[in-house]
Amino acid sequence: MFFRIINNGIAIFVVLIVAFLIIPLSTIVLDFMFILNLALALVILITTMYIKEPLELSIYPSLLLITTLLRLVLNVSSTRAILSKGGYAGEVVKTFGEFVIRGNVIVGLVVFLIIVLVQFIVITKGSERVAEVTARFTLDAMPGKQMAIDADLSSGIIDEMQARERRLKIQQEADFFGSMDGASKFVKGDAIISIVITLINLVGGIVVGFVGREGDFSYIISTYSSATVGDGLMSQIPALLISVATGMIVTRSASNANLNLDVIAQFASQPIGLIIAGAGLPFLIAIGFPAPQVLILSTSLLTLGIMIQRRNRASLLQSEYEDTAVTEEVTSEVSYYKNLDNVYNLLNVDPIGVQVGYSLLPLVDEASGGNFLDRVVMLRKQFADTMGLVIPPLRLSDSSELNPNQYQILLRGESIAVGEVLVDHFLGIAPTEVMQSDEIDGIETVEPAFGMPAKWISGEKRVQAEMAGYTLIDSTSVIITHLSELVRQHAHELLSSQEVKRIVENLRKSNEDIVNDTIPSVITLNDLQRVLRSLLREGVPILDLEIILETLSDYAPTVKDNDMLVEYVRQALRRTITHHHADAGQLKIISLDNAVEEMILKSLKKVDGGAYINLEPSIIQSLMVKTKAELDKISGLVNVPIILTSPFVRIYFKRLLDQFYPNVTVLSLNDVDTTVQIQALGTISI
Repeated sequence: MFFRIINNGIAIFVVLIVAFLIIPLSTIVLDFMFILNLALALVILITTMYIKEPLELSIYPSLLLITTLLRLVLNVSSTRAILSKGGYAGEVVKTFGEFVIRGNVIVGLVVFLIIVLVQFIVITKGSERVAEVTARFTLDAMPGKQMAIDADLSSGIIDEMQARERRLKIQQEADFFGSMDGASKFVKGDAIISIVITLINLVGGIVVGFVGREGDFSYIISTYSSATVGDGLMSQIPALLISVATGMIVTRSASNANLNLDVIAQFASQPIGLIIAGAGLPFLIAIGFPAPQVLILSTSLLTLGIMIQRRNRASLLQSEYEDTAVTEEVTSEVSYYKNLDNVYNLLNVDPIGVQVGYSLLPLVDEASGGNFLDRVVMLRKQFADTMGLVIPPLRLSDSSELNPNQYQILLRGESIAVGEVLVDHFLGIAPTEVMQSDEIDGIETVEPAFGMPAKWISGEKRVQAEMAGYTLIDSTSVIITHLSELVRQHAHELLSSQEVKRIVENLRKSNEDIVNDTIPSVITLNDLQRVLRSLLREGVPILDLEIILETLSDYAPTVKDNDMLVEYVRQALRRTITHHHADAGQLKIISLDNAVEEMILKSLKKVDGGAYINLEPSIIQSLMVKTKAELDKISGLVNVPIILTSPFVRIYFKRLLDQFYPNVTVLSLNDVDTTVQIQALGTISI
């Protein structure tokens, strides 16, 4: 019960504050609330001086509203007490009034007005302006900051989790300073209403005193002016502290230390300022300044400046010595790798990377106008939208081992493709039929992603090539297209166990029940990773993880064969698979003869965890020759050939076919949605 009250303490506190607007408070409670108000203001002020950046106190706008409401409620309660109890609003107000006025009403009122004006005109107005400008600049800088985060993510400097945290921080900064811009109006309004309440207390008290015949004129004036000033100061002192805290937090820039340490460190970095100021102060004695005070302060500044200067010189010498020692140590490779941590750093392998020759650096260097990293970001977005897999951070580097115009794509530290582009040329892919007169001079080459014949055409002939019907691709797009195709082919290798955890946690945000009911009670993350890898290996998107988990929860308890589980999942994703391969509502396929399917089924040899085809080599050769003949017949009709089989044969025939023709898609009847029209272009038979 106690902890429940603590957890809801702020809500209860706010409700009580609002209730105190109506409920009359005894002077004992009023004294306690005044002291509480002062303590809260002091805590907030000190806290703002020790935070390193504004977001460490992100609740400050709401806190500002609560403290302002508390002061207004206390003003109302104290006004009620002053007017109804003969100018007595508790010992705190009485003590403050007598201490400040000391028998002089004018002095007390002047002090009160000065405090209000300082808060209203100087501190609050400045804090409001700073918050407004900071909010505007923060919003204007958001696109640039987000692009910088994406660039760091693409180059592998940060991972997805760090990028998500930095994006959230940028959004929180914009929200915080926007809220501060509005919340600072509360303090401004509080200062105005304090002046109004003070006038009400003074004038109203005098009127009440005369009407109630509480004493002579001097007594009434003394009593109510003392209570008015005491009440006003007890309200404005905490308000002033809160205003200073507001100014502190909106002017605080991000730092690794708190304000105290920053002030000391930054003044100590320039001791010459202290020395010059200390040397210049004695000249003030010549114009009549008191000598003892000037000399004490001058001597203190000179002593402090000289001590700091000597300490800085000693630190600089020590730093230079350490830097020299470190440099000498690092230059010796043997000494450097005596540290085992430096050796272990060599074991880190990046999931995917791109190396370029020095001529291609302008393509990848943002300072030179290159937009390669931005294109990688958009590729990552596109791949996530279509395949459901987030491409991991890409390690970008140059390599002296490559030719100047070459680039190399690495997977797990090993090269999987090498290409060559010309920075100042366009890759031209000719139309199907090119007339002799439309031939464009260029450097003959092969398009790296799909192996099509192409030409490198100079920028001067760009318009001429476009008019001749050539498809022109800039150098960056050539590399990105090649990278995209390789990522698609090797997507299953990029799906790490860590990435599977992230995908599952992302689904948990929208459907926590399916995740809790399936993992790990029905299927482990390792088994899920194997299923998802099998889907990606054949180009099946894993975007609809919810359907995948629902299907696994239905079949995994009874089906222990991973291949069969994949087939059931493919059946659940048939609309996605069909949409991925169909063209204008049609699916052009080559079918597998029933006799061939029966032969494959009879030849299956079951082992632990699956089965494999056990056919005579001559039969396999004959089957592949026939398959090749059918594929050649439709090569001009379809971009990606599709072979349609029965559900039980598909996975085994696909594995057999991958040894000879890995780019052929094999679908089963269960993979095809009933809404699509199937057009058979041939049959594979023996």
